[in-house]
Parts: sequence; structure tokens; C-alpha cells
Amino acid sequence: MNPIACPRIVLVMLNARYIHASLGLRYLLANLDRHGGAGLRAQAVLREYTISRPAPEVVADLLATLGPTPDTATQIVGFGVYIWNVTQTTEVIRLLKAARPDVKLVLGGPEVSHETEQQAITRLVDHVITGWGDVSFAKLCRALLHGPQPLMKIIPGEQPPLAELDLPYAEYSDADLAHRLLYVEASRGCPFKCEFCLSALDKTAWAFELDRVLAALDGLYQRGARTFKFVDRTFNLKIEHSVRILQFFLERLPPPNAAASAQLFLHFEVIPDHLPERLRAMLAQFPPGVLQLEVGVQSFNVAVQQTISRRQDNDATEANLRWLLAHTHAHLHVDLIFGLPGETLQSFADGFDRLLAIGPHEIQLGMLKRLRGAPIARHSTSHGMVYASDPPYTVQHTAVVDAATLQRFGRLARYWELLANSGRFAQTLPLLLHAPLADGTPADSPFWCFMAFSDWLWQRQGSTYRLTPEALVDALFDYLSASLSPTLVRQTLLADYVASGARANPKALHGLLPRRDASALKAGRTLATRQDRHRVLMSHPSPSSPPRGRSGTD
Repeated sequence: MNPIACPRIVLVMLNARYIHASLGLRYLLANLDRHGGAGLRAQAVLREYTISRPAPEVVADLLATLGPTPDTATQIVGFGVYIWNVTQTTEVIRLLKAARPDVKLVLGGPEVSHETEQQAITRLVDHVITGWGDVSFAKLCRALLHGPQPLMKIIPGEQPPLAELDLPYAEYSDADLAHRLLYVEASRGCPFKCEFCLSALDKTAWAFELDRVLAALDGLYQRGARTFKFVDRTFNLKIEHSVRILQFFLERLPPPNAAASAQLFLHFEVIPDHLPERLRAMLAQFPPGVLQLEVGVQSFNVAVQQTISRRQDNDATEANLRWLLAHTHAHLHVDLIFGLPGETLQSFADGFDRLLAIGPHEIQLGMLKRLRGAPIARHSTSHGMVYASDPPYTVQHTAVVDAATLQRFGRLARYWELLANSGRFAQTLPLLLHAPLADGTPADSPFWCFMAFSDWLWQRQGSTYRLTPEALVDALFDYLSASLSPTLVRQTLLADYVASGARANPKALHGLLPRRDASALKAGRTLATRQDRHRVLMSHPSPSSPPRGRSGTD
């Protein structure tokens, strides 16, 4: 139940999944008193939903939270708006405004910080804060509740020194700590200018005073937090800070025989070509299952990198990835983007094959999306870039890639998630990536081998969804048996299926599945759970206060 009867301020986020928790809105809550006046925080509540929840249900809950229409007291509802929730948030706002036209509606977030006047969602509300909202939202609330009334609808966010912001981590509830990812940050901004990312608009990166951050992290740890996802765009930019943060967590590692609930799990986004010795020495000390590193390679094409103002030493990137795989237990999740200006399917295939040969644990295949305000828009004419008009504004075609090829790639990316990144087909995948092509020619490109299977599977299934592990086993058997020994294929699929812990009975494996005892099933489920944990951390982010725009793959 709502602990505050008829709150004056309600902050709302439609998260991608329940397990996500909005860091940005918690910053707004934490700074209400400091920047809006004493007593504001006591009048505010946070409401989080998921984008899959029907809008009428969200509105019904918000109306119950707001309580009966007051005679005179102003009430404010603020929404965090991102590329992945703007459609659902628009519908919630439309219904809420119809039911309670007296409520003051306020928007903030990367999606409404640029091209503001062009958006339907901004026409439905009373005020929009563009950019940083930590201070400006508090000041707007004070003005709406106590006067003088603000004159502007569009309010440019005020960017204060980070020392003037109260940290938000006390706003995580005990339930959040028990059931959700905890987003944290040691810095904001990014000094790099990759044009597909809103962080290209930042002039630099700003670091929080590290002792404050570590004290706050220790507070979370003492309360039982064990999973921390850092949203810093460049965790390894300032090595002195990186080393101290890693040392903080090294000192809190549980003993090897500790319960699963006591295990630490840490996620950092790192620059791929910057890995000095001090950082290597720290990373090498973490045991298996603790570290996940997200590495944004995006493209190995030098001409494309230059076009989008991306500075990346490809040889250093490759050497660093190989070192991490050889000398640390970190789980490496590496990103590639298809559809960048000037990137052909063949040049992307070359980059994919180069990355695959290095051997990261996951390769995330994303399609370029035009974030509002991102400088990538400057290439629209010169490189024939056409994007979808609706969120998430995915590229539709370019001067060198037609629409059919982009659709074809989209199917491949989905199948890659199911077969490769799921971890269910570890032994079968090498067979698939080197299987002779349909015309009998030897396969010398894993990318094109997988593309051939993707095309075949699409013709067979006509869908990229609702594919069970069992359906995939049968499909892989039929496809691979056309060019490889059926016995080899069946035995390889059997090994993968048993290792995954699955318990159904694919047609291709009838009569072969061993009788599995409880311990074997538990081991399989543990492996699957560990992989799921990595995948959850990589799903839609719930970033910090605006403008915390993610890259063009989100």
C-alpha cells in the first residue's frame, strides 16, 4: 500500500523488465530536499512498472496512488522517458491526463531531451526538462507547489558540480536489494565522440568524489547487495578510480564455499583499447563468475570508425581481448553494430569473423538506431541513411545496404541470440560455423556459414520467435546432417542438450537421452542460471539521470 496518503509528487518509470530499477528517478528523489526545499522528499513516492503491463492497469494504480482529486493541492507526476519506453509511456500519459486533467505532468529523460517540439508525448504534458534533471526537477516541483508558477514549458536542465548532488543509493529498498539489479555509477559523461551515442554530446567525463561513492557502495553491501551494474560509459578511463573500485570489491569477495546468495556479481563497460598493467593486475585477481565486462567494439572497419568520429586502435583492442580471455575469469560481452554509415554486409562479416576468432563469451549483434539528438543524423543525406519513424528508430536502409539485407541481418541477430549467446549449443556451434555451404563449397567465413543457416531456418520456420530449445535441436540436426555425418551431429547435439539441463525429448534425440539423476539436472540448471544472469545484465538498461543516453544499439 502507498505509505503516503495523497502524495504531492509521484515519480513513474516503465522499466523494460521488473528486475530493472530506475537509477535516474532515485536521483530525483534523493535531491528533492536539497534542491527543492525541506520536506519535499517526504511528499514524494516512486512507482515502477514494466512496459509489458497494460496502460489502463498502470493508470488505475497511479490514480489509486494519487488518491481523490484534491480541492486545491497541486499534485505532480513525473515520467522518465527513454527510447524503449516512450510508446507505452505516451499511452499512460494520455489516459492519465484524461482522468485527472488537474495533475501536473512532467517529463524528463534522453528521449525527450532533443527534438522536443516534434514529439506527441511532449504535447500531452505540462513541462519537459531536457538534459540533467537532478536539480531542475526539484526546483520545478517547488515552483509548482509553492510558486511562483513557472513560465516555460520546456526547461533546460541545470548541470551542477557532482559534489552538489546527493547520491541516490539509500532510495533502493530492501525489496530492490533482494530482487532487482542495482545500477550504480562512479562517473558521468564520456570524452569520446562516437556519433551513434548521445554521450558524444558530452564535453568530457565527470567523476564523483570516490570516497563518497565507495562509502555508498559499502552501505549497499552492508544491507545485502551483491549485484552491481555500473552504468559509467568509460569505467577504465580513469585508472586510479578503476583500481580503487576493483580493490573495494576484492576485499569483499566471499569465501569459495559461500552460498550462491553471497556471491558478488559486477558489471563494467570498458574501453577496448585501454588496458594498462595496473588494471590488468586487478582484473586477474577475480575468481570465475564475478566479473562481466561489456566491450563496445562496434566495428573493425577503419573508414567507418573515421566517419562516425570513433577513435579505436583495432590491434590494441584485439590484443586486450585476447589477454582478458587468457589471463582473467571475466565474462566478455562484446558489441557490434550493423548499419553504420558506409558499413557493407561484407565488411561487417569480416569484422564479425575477426571478433569471433578472438573468442569472447558473447557477441551482441545490434542494428543501428538513431537516438534523438545523436550526431549520427548528420550522415543521413551523404550516406543515404533512412530510419524508422517510430521508436526505436532502427535503420531501414543505407546507401550501401538495402532494406532486404537489413531485415535478413535482423533475423540472423535473433537466431544468434538463441543459438550462440544462450550458451545452449556450445559444442554444436563450431560445427555450424564451419559447415560446408549448400553448393558444397568449403566454408571459410563463420559469418556466412551462420547466415546460410539463418536463411534456411527462416524458410523453414517463418519466425524468429517461439522457437523452443527442442525445435532448435531438430532444426540443427536436419540442417547439419545434409553436409556432415548424422552420427557426429546427433552426438554433439546430445552432449549440448544434456549439459543445458533441458528435460524434454527432441525428435532428433529420441531414445538417446540418458536417465538423469537430480544432481545432473541441478548442474545443468546452474549453468543455465549463470548464463541467464549474464543475459539479464545486458538487457535494456535503466540509466541514470538524463542525459544518460545509451549507444545506438539500445
